[in-house]
Order: sequence, then C-alpha cells, then structure tokens
Amino acid sequence: MRDPAPINALKAAKAIQEDVRFQMGPPEEGLRSQTSNVIPFALVRGTRGYLEKVANQANGCYENGWYDAAAVMIRRLLETLIIEAFEKHAIAHKIKNSAGEFFYLRDLISITLSETVWNLTRNTKQALPRLKDIGDKSAHSRRFNAVRGDIDPLLADLRVSVQELLYLAGLK
Repeated sequence: MRDPAPINALKAAKAIQEDVRFQMGPPEEGLRSQTSNVIPFALVRGTRGYLEKVANQANGCYENGWYDAAAVMIRRLLETLIIEAFEKHAIAHKIKNSAGEFFYLRDLISITLSETVWNLTRNTKQALPRLKDIGDKSAHSRRFNAVRGDIDPLLADLRVSVQELLYLAGLK
C-alpha cells in the first residue's frame, strides 16, 4: 500500500498556494505577457510607459484567449499613437472638437488618412479601418464576441501600422 503522506502534502501545498493567491490578489500593475504575438514588444520598448503597458495587455489578452479584450487594447493603442503623431507635428488642433476633446477613433482615422504633413504607406492606409472595425465590434457590439480567427489575419497589418505611427510620433 502506498504512503498517502506525499499526496496529502501535495494537496495541502496546492490549497495553501490557492489561499495565498486569493488573499494577495493580482499584482498591482499586472503581469508581463509571456509572448508578443500581437504587438512585438521590440516595437514599443523604450517609447512611453503607457504604450508599453497597452501593448503588454494586448499581448496578454491574446495569449489567454480574451480576444475581445485584445481587440479593444489594439484599438486603444492605435488611437493613442494617432494622437501622439498629431501632437509631435504640433497639429493636434486638427483632431479636437471645439471643447478641446479629441475626436472619436472613426474621425481620428479619417483625418490621419488625409493629413498632408505626412505620407502614410498604402499598407497603413488600408489597415487602419480594418483594425478599427474589430476593435469597435469588440467594444461596442452586444452580440459580437471576437475569436482568434478575427485577430490573426490582422496581425501583419497591426505591426506595420504601429511601427509607422511610432515613427510619425517621433517615438522610434
């Protein structure tokens, strides 16, 4: 007959570990994602802390299968980078309403695509509306739930767009 002591000790250790995890809660600032499947961290490393955190969250959501959350974080990153680019070129007034608030992403993208201070590549011009669409559906559609197949086809577009916007914003 097997000695039950090692099995009982393992069960006790697991129970203690769960109790500690429950009592401590998640880390204050979250965990580092294990992968960079959505946004290569090398793109945002050394830019701004908030950009690094959003990219990390997009990657972490994706690797955990939280595709709606990943799409929303992608949307947020693009919105932020567009604003950064306009601010870098001292033309942020073009993307604000009369109250000084930034426009919604639809208008930000439209104005970005037609801005003459820079010349976006064809790939980014085509990608931005597609990237916005999945983010909008995930953020605003009550009956839409993103799946991996919604995100994966957009990854190359995302990488190109993020890198181009980082350059336009003077962050790389």
